[in-house]
Amino acid sequence: MTLERTDVLVCGGGPAGMMLGLLLARAGIEVTVLEKHGDFLRDFRGDTVHASTVRLMDELGLGERFRRLPQSRLGDLVAPLPDGGRIALSDFAALPAPYNYIAMIPQWDLLDFLAAEAATEPSFTLRMNTAVTGLIKEEGKVTGVRYRPGEGVEGEIHAQLTVAADGRHSTIRKELGLTPKEYPVPFDTWWFRLPRHAGEQDEIARLAGEFKGDQIALTFTREDYYQIAYFTRKGADLRLRAEGVERFRQRIADVLPQYADRVDHIAGMEDLHLLDVRLNRLKRWYADGALLIGDAAHAMSPAGGMGINLAIQDAVAAATILAEPLRRRHVTTADLAKVQKRRWRPTVVVQAVQRMLHRTLFVPAFAGKGARPPRPLVFLARHFPAFKKFPSRLIAYGPRPEHVPDYARR
Repeated sequence: MTLERTDVLVCGGGPAGMMLGLLLARAGIEVTVLEKHGDFLRDFRGDTVHASTVRLMDELGLGERFRRLPQSRLGDLVAPLPDGGRIALSDFAALPAPYNYIAMIPQWDLLDFLAAEAATEPSFTLRMNTAVTGLIKEEGKVTGVRYRPGEGVEGEIHAQLTVAADGRHSTIRKELGLTPKEYPVPFDTWWFRLPRHAGEQDEIARLAGEFKGDQIALTFTREDYYQIAYFTRKGADLRLRAEGVERFRQRIADVLPQYADRVDHIAGMEDLHLLDVRLNRLKRWYADGALLIGDAAHAMSPAGGMGINLAIQDAVAAATILAEPLRRRHVTTADLAKVQKRRWRPTVVVQAVQRMLHRTLFVPAFAGKGARPPRPLVFLARHFPAFKKFPSRLIAYGPRPEHVPDYARR
């Protein structure tokens, strides 16, 4: 077996892994990203690129090219009221330009873009269709991974640092024996598409929620289709699948009557993509020779759509703190702990907000009591319009937005 080496091994080619790979490569550090899939084309991944990430693109010198990617701007956060009315709880346009919006862009376009930019750096390597199968340890320290390329023979890569950016079902986390603290989540999400007729004038990237009894649906208006999230009680997947597609079509027609004329486009239950929603975080994000970031360290709820951007912020913090120790070839657990310390508070704050949304919107709805935003938020949004800047900034930037380190700016 050929002995392979790299300075940094990033396991997972999602937003956090690709951003970290690009940044470290710009520092001249040899970095290899392993992605288990053969491409990035997977439906219903998070598509929201928040203002904090758009600003990072400008700092990287990629803003102009990023803005040429197919994208639209997400509308404000609108919540339903018990009387059937709606209220806007945010006002993104009130934030300082040019970072006063959230971009809706297919995640595969974002990942292809980051991969292409990283590939221009001589110290960057991306290996697709390469699944991590286990860790390599020497005297208790992580020194690399075992991997399997497609149908090929298992190999090994050694590194001075292994980064787990491999998501909520992280292989690295499992191998390290780390177990996150789980917070209760009342729902799972089924994603699917319905066609958008040519004459329909809905604003692109409009986000609308619908509540009927214990049913909740969220609609994103895309260029030529509607992307639907149907929220179900946690663990109801098998029961709903057993009811069959005809019953599911009726459920959608009930909660989204405006689309009742096209529910037949749901051909079968295989057209529904289940997201097993998790909300958790590790107490410790690192081990000797290994660091966990993004969903591998803290799985986020889709409430607020902040998970991708929080993961990218983790990557920027890690690159900022670790570049110099990596150059010296002396990364300690104290260095890795600094990454967690820097990103801990933002993670806790965002998860606290998501747990509040779960309690105030989803739990009452599933109990048949209706859903409504917290009364203090409604009062402030209705009587003090300037208040809307606060939720807008929280969603658009997150609690501690990071900046690209000087060495990576172009």
